[in-house]
Amino acid sequence: MRKSTLATFALLFVTAIWGSTFFIIKDAVGRIDPVDFLAVRFAIGAAIPAVVFWRGLRNLDARQWRIGLALGLVYGLAQVVQTIGLRTTPASASGFITGTYVVITPLIMWLAFRARLNIRSWLAVGLALVGLAALSLDGLNGIGTGEALTLAGAALYAVHIVLLDRWSRVADAMSLTVAQLIGIALTTAVLSIPGGLHVPTDPVVWGAIGYTAIAAGIVTMLLQTWAQRHITPTRVVLLMTFEPVFAALFAVLFGGEDVTARLLGGGSLILLATLIGAKGGQADNPGAPDRADGVTDSTPVNDPGPHAA
Repeated sequence: MRKSTLATFALLFVTAIWGSTFFIIKDAVGRIDPVDFLAVRFAIGAAIPAVVFWRGLRNLDARQWRIGLALGLVYGLAQVVQTIGLRTTPASASGFITGTYVVITPLIMWLAFRARLNIRSWLAVGLALVGLAALSLDGLNGIGTGEALTLAGAALYAVHIVLLDRWSRVADAMSLTVAQLIGIALTTAVLSIPGGLHVPTDPVVWGAIGYTAIAAGIVTMLLQTWAQRHITPTRVVLLMTFEPVFAALFAVLFGGEDVTARLLGGGSLILLATLIGAKGGQADNPGAPDRADGVTDSTPVNDPGPHAA
């Protein structure tokens, strides 16, 4: 019981760190190209654990490397579109929109593998759509570009979760996580080539890189890996749904954002949707053995720290 309680608080701390990254990254990408920021961030974030866990990486075979790098590619693309979207989206709104990956994940399972959804999942989808409209619609102009990119990032995170659910058993958790981090670093580095990679000189940007690469990347990865051994996967997912709450809280307290009716109304609906979606799961998931209650129980496994901006 003591370990379970400690693990719960550890994972809540992890979620708070992830939530804090939104306003920090928003400030940083106002000073540097988002892809350059991500390329440097993940170069550091992949290099350090690769050195620490090199023995496990050495034991990966060609198939395991292909899977790890492919997962990193999907996650890297999610990071890129989300971070570009963050340039023109309030950090508080970005956090809530990103959180819709919990609702989108079972939809992808339904579309790709004909998994049946229960009533809770459909209710979560409906609430998320209303909340998204409240947060993102700009009158007759429709959804803003930044919000649309953020939603695309959430969808890519959901694809990553579905793929991870099917491939997570091919290697030990830590080695597969580090392989994904290497894949993310390679993806962001390649995407930075067309415009030329510019190494930042601004100390504020370097502070953001250090915080997101080490505190929000490596430290949270280790804490999450330990915590998930002592609490149920369902509780893990429920705790993770509070990431957008922390994102909004930090954005208001330290990012200078205002508490608006749209933020409170839309954010509350999306939070309710993610909680219902996380608890509801799927009625039937024939494509994922050993998962009796759906994709939500497998969401956090081997995740490289995810859904922070």
